[in-house]
Amino acid sequence: MLISEVAEKYELTQDTLRYYEKEGLIGPIQKGENGIRNYTENDIQRIEFVKCMRSAGLGVNVLRKYIKLFDEGDNTLHERREILVEQRRLLKEKLDAMQEAYDKLNFKIDLYDKNLLEKNL
Repeated sequence: MLISEVAEKYELTQDTLRYYEKEGLIGPIQKGENGIRNYTENDIQRIEFVKCMRSAGLGVNVLRKYIKLFDEGDNTLHERREILVEQRRLLKEKLDAMQEAYDKLNFKIDLYDKNLLEKNL
């Protein structure tokens, strides 16, 4: 799959894909004789993982460390698990904070709705 196709499919820029490669989050991506990147199924799976984790707020440094350990093999299973457990904990804290904000917004909107109904506005 070409970089333009991957970028479009995953709603990433080509610059982002090159950055992920440069940072060691994906790749190295094989290139044809013409120098054009050709993404394999394994590359695509890695991109999907990285995109998901980035959207959840994981930093590049954490992902780089995790992927380095992943590439080292099964002797790093415990350390990789620890990273994922810690990131899950941090994500849960963010989700809880967002839920609290969401609930407060709903409460305030309900107050406005009640006030507007009472005043026939």
